[in-house]
Amino acid sequence: QVQLVESGGGLVQPGGSLRLSCAASGRLFSHYSMGWYRQAPGKQRDLIATVSSSSTTNYVDSVKGRFTISRDNAKNTVYLQMNSLKPEDTGVYYCNRPPGRQVDWGQGTQVTVSS
Repeated sequence: QVQLVESGGGLVQPGGSLRLSCAASGRLFSHYSMGWYRQAPGKQRDLIATVSSSSTTNYVDSVKGRFTISRDNAKNTVYLQMNSLKPEDTGVYYCNRPPGRQVDWGQGTQVTVSS
């Protein structure tokens, strides 16, 4: 059974940076695409970035050019480097497989962008 543990969130000023990590247990991590999701206050959880098993990446327009998703298959870990953060990036960030292949959700990590 796959378990996901997100970390690295915090309070940051607008324009700042954070690096999120997601450690996954279980075998075959490298075989699956992974994604980062964001749930803003009072809104649904949305997929914002994905990385394939071959490290091809995709982003929603709102984070393109500011966020970078990557993975380290040797460590069963996926990362999200977030630069030039904006108040609208505030939310709980989760990792998981893309829709249709998701496993149980982790607890997420809170990111708050505020001055």
